[in-house]
Amino acid sequence: MHAPAAEPETRSVPDARPRRSWMEGLRSAPLTLGFVIVFWGLGALTSSLATGPDAQLRLNFALTPRSVPDHWWAAVTSAFWARDLTGYVLETALVLVLGLPLERRMGRRAYAIAAVSSQVLGVGIALGFLALAQGLLGSWIAEIGGHLFVGPSAFILGTAMAGTASMATLWRRRIRLVVFALLLLLALYSGGFADLVRLGAAAAGMVLGPLLAGRRPRFARPVSSRHEGRVLLSLLIAASAIGPVVAGLIPHAVGPLSILRFLFTNIQPVDPQTLQNLCSDPAQAKDCAVAQLQSRAGAGGIFMAILPSFLLLLFAEGLRRGRRFAWVGTLVIQVGLSVLAGIALAGVLQQTTSDTGASEGIVAIEGSASSQPFTFALPLLLPVVLTIILLATRRLFHVRAPRGTYRRLAVRVLAMAAVLSAVYVGAGLLLAQEFSPVPGLPELLADVPDRFLPLGFVLDVPPAIFPQGTAAVLVYEGVGVVFWAIAGVLILRTFIHQPHTRHDANMERARNVIKTWGGSSLSWMTTWRGNMYWFSASGQSFVAYRVSTGVALTLGGPVGPASETTAAFEEFAGYCRGNGWTPCFYSVHQELRDHADSAGWSSVQVAQETVLPLHSVSFKGKKFQDIRTALNQASKAGIRYEWTSFASAPFSVQVQIEEISEEWVADRDMPEMGFTLGSLDELDDPEVRCLLAIDKRHTVHAVTSWLPIYRKGHIVGWTLDFMRRRNGGFRASIEFLIASAALSLKDEGCEFVSLSGAPLARAEEDPSDAPRRKARSRPPGNLERLLDWLGATLEPVYGFRSLLAFKAKFQPRYEPLYMIYPDAASLPAVGAAVARAYLPRLNFGAGLALAGRIFRWTKRSGRSGRDRS
Repeated sequence: MHAPAAEPETRSVPDARPRRSWMEGLRSAPLTLGFVIVFWGLGALTSSLATGPDAQLRLNFALTPRSVPDHWWAAVTSAFWARDLTGYVLETALVLVLGLPLERRMGRRAYAIAAVSSQVLGVGIALGFLALAQGLLGSWIAEIGGHLFVGPSAFILGTAMAGTASMATLWRRRIRLVVFALLLLLALYSGGFADLVRLGAAAAGMVLGPLLAGRRPRFARPVSSRHEGRVLLSLLIAASAIGPVVAGLIPHAVGPLSILRFLFTNIQPVDPQTLQNLCSDPAQAKDCAVAQLQSRAGAGGIFMAILPSFLLLLFAEGLRRGRRFAWVGTLVIQVGLSVLAGIALAGVLQQTTSDTGASEGIVAIEGSASSQPFTFALPLLLPVVLTIILLATRRLFHVRAPRGTYRRLAVRVLAMAAVLSAVYVGAGLLLAQEFSPVPGLPELLADVPDRFLPLGFVLDVPPAIFPQGTAAVLVYEGVGVVFWAIAGVLILRTFIHQPHTRHDANMERARNVIKTWGGSSLSWMTTWRGNMYWFSASGQSFVAYRVSTGVALTLGGPVGPASETTAAFEEFAGYCRGNGWTPCFYSVHQELRDHADSAGWSSVQVAQETVLPLHSVSFKGKKFQDIRTALNQASKAGIRYEWTSFASAPFSVQVQIEEISEEWVADRDMPEMGFTLGSLDELDDPEVRCLLAIDKRHTVHAVTSWLPIYRKGHIVGWTLDFMRRRNGGFRASIEFLIASAALSLKDEGCEFVSLSGAPLARAEEDPSDAPRRKARSRPPGNLERLLDWLGATLEPVYGFRSLLAFKAKFQPRYEPLYMIYPDAASLPAVGAAVARAYLPRLNFGAGLALAGRIFRWTKRSGRSGRDRS
């Protein structure tokens, strides 16, 4: 009987809750709503909604480059009007979409300060830049002298940049990157005064944000991971591709880089009078054809005109994914553009308007540059600069498609080109009367290559035939559009499809040795990119190494049959001496260290491995209280563990793993380490297992990766490598994952798991193991004390000792890892080789940042010690 009465009540709650939350959201942002009311009210009272403020209002309240000092108040009042009704609607939407959440997040006081300050400072920055650039970019400054700026876009963008200060590091970087890329693109290519004001306001807001949050702003943070470096470069290439298109589509683009549109697109509509004059003179028939082709270019012509930009955007996606093919394609395009820029620069320097051997776009550059060569020459260096950047970052792009991918792509593309060429020739013969002049088979065959080239390249030589009818235009322009659209899809598919890890012959041989004979807990790391391989005379053992500063630095000891270990050690040392290298075995276990000691080598402990035997693991007892708490809390929070691999995981999971990793790296503001510490690149291996902490909403809270440990063809254990947790996620997720992995792998029949080593850290073992520890210990020497000091110094940056202390929760067995080297005189070179192996991308700026962080931490530690004393 109660069901009919309850049913209406149950339906009404979901309907009322969104309305209530929407109204509460509006009431929590009174400043934003108040501005919108004033914005529209002033527009209505001054009859400005339809066409913007009248001339008198513009003179007094709109902002121009000459408003200060006579009309200084325009720096603020310009925010309360828009140009027209479209401006009112769009800018109101921008204020509501950004302002409502920003005011709630920042608080009214900080929101108001950020809004007013970013508006005023943005205007000041724009005017200051114009004053400083007057001498260098005089023509641009003169062009925008009559521009005006109205609208709230500047202060709301500045406030948004201030609001990013309270966001997580990863999202703060991403949002700032996208916003500043867009604003810089508009400022450099469109070049309007309003673009400069918005850019200045955003820059001011970025500085104000940390100050409003009570901390100092920090700048010049290094790119801390390979993935982030790829994203930054792909964004740079995308911006360089979109910018010329923006400049080409905006009727009066005057930005300092707007001249680059002549290198990318050459659609320059000719006014009707000029076109009539050209075509009325029979002697200028060729020029008439070019002008008609430019003026009548439809969607197909525009697409072919911006083809370089289209391809660069396509390759930018490949660069983001680390694809080598995308890097090569981008480099080829930038080199081509650099050649065109070089031709244009030669013309600029000669101040000539001759069109001999130059394209129409280059002639336009030369003609425009005759008055101010430097102003126009400088932007043309951009393709050269991008080429240099691509060459300098080539090591970031090593992901290759499976063998045969691009051979199949080439076959498909060539076959498609042949089919479309035949279609064009056949259709051209059928529609010959719609062309001028009427073509025959030879003329159509000669015109085929031009149908696939960008329009700017085609116009180097006036077209031999020109379409007049609609069907002829569709065929004439459509062949190239269809070809490049399909080719673009095919290329994009090679980027989107998850690549299989590509192995060369030596790496495959090394993997087979590991699977056949087994190795240590670090052996699978030898299959990572960056290692070279030496194989013993028997072919059954190998050593993975990399050469730097004259040192052959190995990753672990020889891998292969245990009976060959010492022989392989001696054989590899002889191989190094024969090449003039100093051999250095890094992260080797006690047995190989003992043999090296007997042969007169020196050694030092560089890490401590933590091993967890699985036969007795149960996590019972008081000493495992933290682990049981993590397991119980995960169960209550609805978080489960899930085994997968990166390649087979759903795309949404892959994106979350990448997000967690980049967030973790970004928070440290230091370069990501390599060598024995894996990253996202090493995660993408079908043999590597990933364990995820995932909740009911399919949110990944943490991820760990596990490397296989083989013995005689069978997996007997797993080594923990990648270990990262989401900021704001389940706090004990790593403890939960490691404990879950141990229990799960025990059920699978594995013997042990290695929680891997912690560099520059050591811990005391259980007292019950004291006899074995005493037998292999010796008093620490100067080098050991130096490494202890270095570990303590680097602790605030990389936290190796904290990591070892964390692993102690699982009550593991400790195994020391050593570095062995033949001669103490080689230690400086060995140290440099180890540093370069762990931090291959540590440049001068990142090194200074690292030293600065260490210095600040040391200073704070010293002050804290004095305070305690």
